[in-house]
Amino acid sequence: MTTQETRVRKSVSLPAPIAKRVKAIARTKKTSANRVIVELIELGLEAHEQERKRLFELADRLTRSKNSGEQQRLKDELARLVFGT
Repeated sequence: MTTQETRVRKSVSLPAPIAKRVKAIARTKKTSANRVIVELIELGLEAHEQERKRLFELADRLTRSKNSGEQQRLKDELARLVFGT
């Protein structure tokens, strides 16, 4: 995050075990709990975007595939991503 970005204050309630973990990470990194929370949110957003891209890539490969074996494998992989099965 650059220093010129606009910051927005948000208030969140964390479950006690998560707050404890955040504090421990902050102590280890010698930074604030707020900075740790921001970093964790950024990592989560990146992971979410990567998962979304992976989903669309698989769907695209499925529509282009002519091989029935590959189609089934791609369908199974998509089902795991979408439904967690």
